[in-house]
Amino acid sequence: MDRRHLCSTFLLLLFISFFSEVNPAYFKVVNKCRHTIWPGFLSGANTAQLTTTGFVLKPGKSRTVTIPKSWSGRLWGRTFCGVDFSRKFICQSGDCGSGQIECSGSGAKPPATLAEFTLNGAGGLDFYDVSLVDGYNLPMLIVVKGGKGGNCSATGCLLDLNGACPSELRVARQNGGGGVGCRSACEAFGDPEYCCSGAFRTPDVCRPSRYSLFFKHACPRAYSYAYDDTTSTYTCAGADYVIMFCPPPHTSQKVFGARKDGALLPLVNKSMTYISSLHANGASLSGLLQLQSTVPAASFAMAIFLFWQLILPL
Repeated sequence: MDRRHLCSTFLLLLFISFFSEVNPAYFKVVNKCRHTIWPGFLSGANTAQLTTTGFVLKPGKSRTVTIPKSWSGRLWGRTFCGVDFSRKFICQSGDCGSGQIECSGSGAKPPATLAEFTLNGAGGLDFYDVSLVDGYNLPMLIVVKGGKGGNCSATGCLLDLNGACPSELRVARQNGGGGVGCRSACEAFGDPEYCCSGAFRTPDVCRPSRYSLFFKHACPRAYSYAYDDTTSTYTCAGADYVIMFCPPPHTSQKVFGARKDGALLPLVNKSMTYISSLHANGASLSGLLQLQSTVPAASFAMAIFLFWQLILPL
């Protein structure tokens, strides 16, 4: 009887272990932009590629992707895509170079806003962040659904920084029509000081630059440079995730008004909404910083109010 009991207990534990190991996570990818986007997925080293590595997502639509529980990788949005004269699929921002809608193991060409995940990592926790280390091309929000352990905080970069991007970092749309991305200083200039490489490869030497601070001031929870871990990496366990592109402000207010998530920094620096609206055609970084320090508080408040009124109906 004891042997039978031990055997049944062992089988039960084996079943529980197997179930917990293969139980997948679900990523709901949502497009709140006014235009079509083409999300792309790239699995990390020693991680199998997903069943889909890229797809089209029209405005207002969503798609749920099943993710293996121990997956690590990144996803991003591609914009202004189409087929060129040689019948290759190409995008003006976030292009993965595969020549197809599926990225098939290729990553995003900078600049691109990245959602990065390591599921079921150390201590059984999921680690996730939104990174601007490779630059920026779209607003993005990660919201946790369910889960426990860690802080399970939302994170992202909610503002449209393409208009406010310093002119020396700005990527213009082909044939005119505004910016499609904002490069990192590393990608723009290749300086080891900006890339945290060479003599600047350690965190005690590589410090935030005036360019990374532009991103950090606008999107306090997002990664702004290579060693921005403390305020930019979040954890949860056993969760599903919503990855939303171009999240409207009322969605964000609802998400963060409903719970205290304990994050060290706010999701949005609201003063930057005023700056981005004034610099729709790009500006120098010095001009941006000077304006931020001189605009009266009342003007900021009025601009923010008008900003909300314009976007709330979306």
